[in-house]
Amino acid sequence: MSTALLLVFISLYLLLTILIGVISSRWIKSSRDYVLAGRRLPLVLAASALFATWFGSETVLGASSEFAEHGLLGVIEDPFGAALCLLLVGLLVARPLYRMNILTFCDFYRDRFGPKVELLSSLCMVPSYFGWIAAQLVALGILFQTVAGIPTLAGIWIGTGVVLIYTYIGGMWAISITDFIQTIVIIAGLLFLAIDLGNSAGGFKTVIANTPDGFFRAVPQPNFIDSVHYFAAWITIGLGSIPQQDVFQRVMAARSEKIAVQASYLGAGMYFTVGFIPLFIGLCTVQVYPSLLTSVSDTQLMLPIVVLQQTGTGLQVLFFGALLSAIMSTTSGAILAPATILAENIIKPRWRIQNDTQLLRVLRGSVIAVAVASTVMASLKTNIYDLVALSSVLSLVSLFVPLMAGLYWKKANELSALLSISLGMLGWLIFEYLVDSEIPSLLWGLGASISGLLIGISSRGKSPTK
Repeated sequence: MSTALLLVFISLYLLLTILIGVISSRWIKSSRDYVLAGRRLPLVLAASALFATWFGSETVLGASSEFAEHGLLGVIEDPFGAALCLLLVGLLVARPLYRMNILTFCDFYRDRFGPKVELLSSLCMVPSYFGWIAAQLVALGILFQTVAGIPTLAGIWIGTGVVLIYTYIGGMWAISITDFIQTIVIIAGLLFLAIDLGNSAGGFKTVIANTPDGFFRAVPQPNFIDSVHYFAAWITIGLGSIPQQDVFQRVMAARSEKIAVQASYLGAGMYFTVGFIPLFIGLCTVQVYPSLLTSVSDTQLMLPIVVLQQTGTGLQVLFFGALLSAIMSTTSGAILAPATILAENIIKPRWRIQNDTQLLRVLRGSVIAVAVASTVMASLKTNIYDLVALSSVLSLVSLFVPLMAGLYWKKANELSALLSISLGMLGWLIFEYLVDSEIPSLLWGLGASISGLLIGISSRGKSPTK
């Protein structure tokens, strides 16, 4: 009976999101409405959208299983690095970018460095989202497999269809409204589950006392290699996700510069605090059901299996509602982001689209293209945590350095940006796939990106700054 009720709840929830998309479409009169919700979001919607964008399957499923297996050092990348990213967005980029009144991150690269950098940055940014989206789709597949016995691959395609429908129809307005609702569901569902599993484990103090020595170590052993990997974990999402379109769209959708900054800080605070809940849940799970770490073929399935087999219907509805909310909110925004860049910065300049109605059609077509490409990727690789890390690394090694230089260094020019993006990506590819090194490949890529910037600046080329 409980499985049937869960399926009914999930079906109704999916139908509700589609309905929100249909209602939201009434407010879309232009491409700016579709991409940035007309820059009219109040603080509560902007902050919940930022929080929900980051708080996806990698935190609920991926990070909880990583924490249970490897302790605090295993989850530096997420949620801690993700919270750091939102904090730095508020400190460093929200104000200057909001004042520019642009539609995409790549518009910044165009206005600051020229159309060549716009195109190159677009070609780097669009593929970086496929892993991020794929991670969420894998989680949807896991959810459908756990609850209904549907094969993971079929669940991935079902989830894609639902998210695609309401994102295609409602754009950023639909995403923002559903994010607000989903944030409430996420927090409520995780809190109730944490309380239930915490009581089963003997209470908070007992759970903490039963962890092995060094489990809560916040810094690595004092040696070079461990320190380098620790630093890399912090910056993978902490810096790598700053120059990404999904964060940009939520910040720029705020109705004022002040709200954009406040929403970034509030989103960071929410992510940091709420992010501890699934970590605690994962820890309780392995203490109450210790055999799961060895008996479950995929530790990402550990938490859903416990909830489905060991809790009542009410708690199941709350947990799977929270999980479904987290996944869908992240997926929808992540699909819209690269679709916007594809339409605005790659297709529009080459097709010479002048009519905003035509651009809106191209935007929606791009949403379909991105969703299909990401679904194919999800079908090939099924580790959530790895997929998320890959997406952030791509933007870290190619786009972070020219973004910061473009905002805060007047000497940065077109050549420096081109070299920074190209050498950063090349350096990462070499050390990721060709050269075996104990130092993470992303640090080699980041170093190459910085070197490219300095080489370009030393050439004293000119930049078309405004």
